[in-house]
Parts: sequence; structure tokens; C-alpha cells
Amino acid sequence: MLFKLNCWPRKAALWLGILTFAVACTAGTLGHMPTAKSEQPDMTASVISPEVVVVMLHQGEITHARQVPYQPEPQDRLETSGSDTWVIRQGQALGTLVSPDQNILYGFDQYTETPFNADRASQPRSYRIQSQDDPVYQQPATPAEVHRKSKPVDLARTGRNGDLRWAMEHRFYLRLPTALTPGKTYKIELTEQELPPLTFTYQPDRQFSEAVHISAVGFRPDDPLKVGFLSTWMGTGGGLSYPEGLSFQVIDEANQEIVFTGQASRRHRSGDVEDGRDRTYTLADVDQLDFSTLNQSGRYRLCVDTVGCSSTFAVANDAWQQAFRLAARGFYHQRSGVALGHPYTDVVRPRPFHPDDGVTVYQSSTGLMDTGNGLNAQGTDQGNFANLVRGRTNTTVANAWGGYFDAGDWDRRIQHLEVARQLLELLELFPQPMENLALNIPESDNDLPDLLDEVLWGVDFFRRLQTPEGGVRGGIESSEHPRRGETSWQESLPIMAYAPDPWSSYVYAGVAARTARLMSTYAPSQSQSYRDSALAAMDWAEARHESGIKAQEWPRHRIEADRALAALEIYHLTGDRAWHDRFVAAQSAIPAEAINDYRIAIPQREIAFLYSRLPDEQVDADLQAELRAALLAEADAALNTGQTTAFGWTKLLPSTPVGWGDGLGAPKARTLLRAHALTDSDRYLQAALLACQFSAGANPDNMTYTTGLGHKSPQNPLIVDQRITGDLLPGITLYGPIDTGFYGDEWFFGVLESVAVPPARQWPSIETYFDIYFVPNINEFTVMQSMADAAYAWGYLTGRD
Repeated sequence: MLFKLNCWPRKAALWLGILTFAVACTAGTLGHMPTAKSEQPDMTASVISPEVVVVMLHQGEITHARQVPYQPEPQDRLETSGSDTWVIRQGQALGTLVSPDQNILYGFDQYTETPFNADRASQPRSYRIQSQDDPVYQQPATPAEVHRKSKPVDLARTGRNGDLRWAMEHRFYLRLPTALTPGKTYKIELTEQELPPLTFTYQPDRQFSEAVHISAVGFRPDDPLKVGFLSTWMGTGGGLSYPEGLSFQVIDEANQEIVFTGQASRRHRSGDVEDGRDRTYTLADVDQLDFSTLNQSGRYRLCVDTVGCSSTFAVANDAWQQAFRLAARGFYHQRSGVALGHPYTDVVRPRPFHPDDGVTVYQSSTGLMDTGNGLNAQGTDQGNFANLVRGRTNTTVANAWGGYFDAGDWDRRIQHLEVARQLLELLELFPQPMENLALNIPESDNDLPDLLDEVLWGVDFFRRLQTPEGGVRGGIESSEHPRRGETSWQESLPIMAYAPDPWSSYVYAGVAARTARLMSTYAPSQSQSYRDSALAAMDWAEARHESGIKAQEWPRHRIEADRALAALEIYHLTGDRAWHDRFVAAQSAIPAEAINDYRIAIPQREIAFLYSRLPDEQVDADLQAELRAALLAEADAALNTGQTTAFGWTKLLPSTPVGWGDGLGAPKARTLLRAHALTDSDRYLQAALLACQFSAGANPDNMTYTTGLGHKSPQNPLIVDQRITGDLLPGITLYGPIDTGFYGDEWFFGVLESVAVPPARQWPSIETYFDIYFVPNINEFTVMQSMADAAYAWGYLTGRD
């Protein structure tokens, strides 16, 4: 939640520049105006019920802009706009110059399409349906109704001003006059369109149907919950209501045998409230298809009588491990300060932000906690960069490299240590499975577990940013958003390190203490250096504690909470009771009314789980019982939310809006899994498994929100380097679908209002993933929010007994 509150202005400003020319493009049919003609559109037919056939068509192809050497001509004119330098030739913009030498040109996307009239295709008279072996359809028939659902799946910027083109995915739902007959073959023709006819055989026990949703991750044989879902929202036709109690089967892909049969149960009725915000996110009935007792390994498909089948899925001992490995390697792909390439990844990327390449980092006198990227929400009024840039000095910071890129751009912030904290927790909870995890990273040849090596990559960055006095700088940030078309290794903007501040030092001290504790098991000779570093950071912060929170309002309680967590981590490391006393004092300094503030809850959750697991002789029994009860109460609330949402996903807090760091792209299962760790209760494990299904592919889009995972995953995440080079970074979990009721006034819904059909604000929230790059609170992510959430959940389900 911290990112959503404090970083929306920073991220939004980066992409709001598109709004000035996007608004002009949304009136009329610009999304369907070709700049060139392409091959025939990709078109398929499938079935979602005996009476409804879906014709799906992809319209438009986009070739994304790539960098090319700039070859100047005498008549070229350079024009500066913000931080970008535009090349104007004969009155036309060619693109922007990038890199410190300004010798590379980044131009525009290209768009091609075959003309297609989607409005005409929405009319029943545009279709003829015929069959040679079904007597009912021997004479051509037209649908009784046609409903439409069209969404953009990519966006091209083909010029500097007002030039947007949309690649579209159209679905036309044909309600037939008479039901189809299994085994019969049908031909569908679109009249008055230059498209070939579609021919298909209706085989609901073999054919994929978009109505049947299943996890792309699959299941472990001993998972106590294994489910799929049945639902369809037909766009302009609303939700399709299926007969209750439809039979379903799980079919073995190897021998085509039925290994499980069951009956669908109505889980959600269209219009029912789904959470504590009285919101309805799903505009259709949803049936649950439960096959939890299937415990035989294999590869299967889930088929519903008369409807069709899901994508294939696995029941395998390593099902969660495969997903977890992908997510853990996602952090490697987000590393700064190291080149990416073979043999560790197929992605090729030069080394960015490293001093040996001439990168200079300047010291700012502004701490992270005093900016909008930290705890100062008021700082966002002037942009998240203002305070940082205002404090820039000419002093340089040596050896300031490493860490993780925050998201699609390149800042590195103290909040990223949440990644290290969660991975260390997994290593502590499940030593053997985590030790055995092979990540194929540059450090894999050493004697440490790969997961611990990944932790050290993040921790060591901030250890290098620690001053000799012990204070920890909160990260590194450029002076502005990336220049258009410029990659991370070409960064030409000034780069600054935040000044040390108490909050950043407290956060670091806690994670460094946990690192030292785990290193004492795996590398005792290195443990002391992390211990000393943690204590130095804590002492520095404690000496500035009062001045650090003096001028703050609500952030002082967040600082106090992170102080309490750091003291508790150091107590767990050292066993020194004085640190326990300091933990209790810091915890007591937080007013009761502030404890439940979602911003304070971030460190409070860590405190509750850590303290609940300490031995009886090391704790105050009453305080431990109180913290344990608070954790279980939050888990119970998450469990209850999962029972009311249509697809079983949940939230950390019932009142939290769905979006940004609390979007549906990653499972919010950490509290449920921690409750399971404390109680060994199957009810929490089952709730967590249910909460993991939606983001893993059991959703109406039948996609995951993690790049490279499953049959269908994001292709256009908001990652600047990827957009420019075309190299898809695997293992990146995005924010995903967003609450249209809460975020409906955001600029991108206005842009999409006349592009999507129905208009974008009328879509169910669970179907609002638009794969179009420019929307930060859907298509972006952070390493410590969506990526860490997915990694923790999948890691826990990998390691559990």
C-alpha cells in the first residue's frame, strides 16, 4: 500500500504525457484506421455453451520502435521538450535522441492491419452458420443475437502528436437459434467481410473453451484444494448463466481416460457483494469445479459437459517449485549493476549504472524519508524528484551500484529490502527445499544456497551505501523519469544517492540483522560483518531518533514501527535482553489507533510473525499472545474475504481497494500462509491455495500476470528496457486487474472509454488487465510488492511439508 499512496504521482507523471495526444485519438474510430495493410487477421471459433459460439479475431499488428544510429542531415532541427531532444526533419518528427552522446535515434512504432468492420460484425445478419451433418443447420442460419467484447492488447505511438493505434482482440458471442450437436461439424461465414470461413467440430470433451478456468501453475498431489472455475462475461451481452450442477470431468492427457468426475457448484451469483468495500468485481455467475481428491501425478484438462475444456495443467510434485523458480529468477532479471546474458538467461542487456562504466552518483542532502518515494506524501505535490534534486551536492558517492530496479524504471529504494526479508523467511522456514533450489545465477558456483545469494545481492547494495558512521542512504534515483527511448545502460540524466536518514537505517538494520543470523548457518565467517553493519546502522539511527521524527506527522508512527522491527531482529540475532526492552518501548510508542493503519501494518505484520515464533523463554507471554492473535485475526479476515470473492482471491485487509500494490496480479496469501505456519491448520492452507488460483491463470482471461508463466502471460509490461529492445524479461509479476469503481476516474480509463467495447469503465474489475504498456497501476509492478508477494506464496507452497 505504501507504493500506491506515495508513488502514484511519480509513476503517473511518467506516462501522463501520452494523455495530451491520446484524448484526441479516442473520439471516433482512430483505433481502426490502418497505416498499412497486413495479412488476414487471426480468427478462431470456440464454444462456451451449446447455444453460444465465440468468434475471436485479432486486428492490427504493431512493430515497436527500436533504436538506430542517428545519421544527421543538414536540414535537421533539434527541439527540446522537457528532458527529451526531438529530431525534426522537413517539418516531421523522426524521434528522440538518446544516450549521453546523443548519437542514437529512437523513432516511432509501426502499425498495420487488414480493414475489418467490427460494428458490422456485431450484427446477426453478418453471419451464416451451416452444417453438412447436422440436419438443423443444413440450411444457413443466422444467430439470434450477437454480443461483443473488444479490448486493446497493444498500443502503437506512430507519431509525436495525436498518433495512437490500437491492436485489438475482438470477441463476438453468437447466440444460436438451436443448440449444437456434439460430434457435428459447422461452418461460420462472415458476410461482407474479406475473411475466410471458420470450420469447427463441436467436441466439448476435447476443445478448449474460454469459459473453463484453471491454474497454469497446476497443483501438488498433496495440495488439499484443487479447483477450477466456470464463468463467462459476454461484454455487451452481460454474464452467461449456466444451468446449476453441470457435470465435469478431469481427463488424463496421456491416455484420454476420465480420472475424476464431479458436479459444478454455484460459488457466486452475478451482482453479489464480494468484499468489505461492498464491491462487485465479477459481472457473471461463477461455478466452482472441485477435484481436490485427485492426487495422481499427470497432465490433465478440466472439461465441463456441453461447454468445453480448460487449458492443460499439471498435478506434479514440482508444480509450485517451477513457478517459484521463475519468480525468484525474476529478481535476477531486475538486477542493476550487472550485465544479463548467457549462460544465465536468454535476455541480453549491457551492464547499467556501474561506476566502472563511467557512471557518477552525486550525494543529495535529502533523505528518502523526506521525499514522495519514501514517507513524505506531501512531497508528491511537487513531484517525487523535487526534494531529491533540490538537495543535490557536488560530492560523489563511491561504489554505489547494485540492488534491484524498482519496477519498469531504474530507482533503487530501501523498501526493496522487503524482498530479502521474505526470501530469508522462506529459507528459515524450509531450509532443505530452499537450499536445493537452483536458480542459475552468476553466484551459483559458490557454497551458498542460490536463494541466499539473491538475498545478498539486495542487502549488499545498501551495505555499500552505508556511511562510515553507520547511517544508510535510502537508495539511488535519477533526477527525472527516463528520457524517451533511453535504456538503463544509456542513462544520461544526473544520478543521486539519498542522504542517510533514520528510517532507511532502521529498515536496513533489521534486514541486515536477519541476514547475519542466517549467514551464521551458511557462512559463519561472513556473518560478523553483517552483524556489525546492522548494529552500526541501528546505533546511528537511534542517535537521531528524536530529530528524525520531530517534524513528521503520521510517518513518525511508521518510523517507530520500523524501529521496533529492527530492535526485535537485533534481539533475535544477539539474545541481548536490552534490545527486547527497546523493541517493547518502540512498540508501545505507537498509539493504538495507529496500529491498524495499513501503512503501519507493513512492519507490524513482520513483528507479529517473528515474535510469535520466538521460544517461550525469550518473550513476554502476554505480548506474544496479543501479536499472535492479531496475526490470526488478520488471517481470518483474509480467509473470509476469499470465501466471498467470486474466484477466491483475497486481500490483506478487507477495506483495501483493489489496485496498484493490492492488484490481482499477485496472490495476497502471505498472512494466510503465516497463520498456517503457526497453527498447521488446513483451513489456512486451503484458503491460501484458493487465493493463489486467480493470479495463476484461473480467471476469465485465462492468463497469468507473471511474464513467461503459463499458456498466456503479459507481453507488454511497463518495463522501459524491454519496450525499447524487445527482450521479454521472464518472472516479473505485474499489478494486474484494478477496481473500476475506485480507479474509474484515472486518465487511462478515459483514454480507453471509446476504444474498448463495452466502454472500459463498464468492464468487470477482474477483466481490466489491458496489455498496453502505458498504464502503471495495471501493467507495472515493484520488486517488493507484486513480485515479492508471488515469490513468497509460491515459495511457501513449494517448501511446505
